[in-house]
Amino acid sequence: MHNAFTDKNALERWLPPYGCVGTIHEFDVKVGGGYRMSFTNFSRGGSHSFRVIFTELIPGERIQHTDQFDDPSLSGEMLVSIELKTVCCGTSMSIVQQGIPSVIPEEMCYLGWQESLE
Repeated sequence: MHNAFTDKNALERWLPPYGCVGTIHEFDVKVGGGYRMSFTNFSRGGSHSFRVIFTELIPGERIQHTDQFDDPSLSGEMLVSIELKTVCCGTSMSIVQQGIPSVIPEEMCYLGWQESLE
């Protein structure tokens, strides 16, 4: 499986939201594997990191993983499901995040994905 979700360099370039630079510290693309990544805000210098564990990988169809922030104030585990479907004009994508920490506004998650996908 090779696409932007499973290519380390591509993830570092497109996944961080605007104003941030991404660094992947560990990377293992397989069910049960995953990656550890940090986002650093290039204007303020602050950083946060998280770990992703792949729970399902179906090439060209579905990527599912858990996300867990290293910061204890962002406790809990999120489940992210990404569905891909070939359509006549390209690929349709649906992303669902569950278990978002209560301190993160849902709208910010939506905005972050929009920025990443642009």
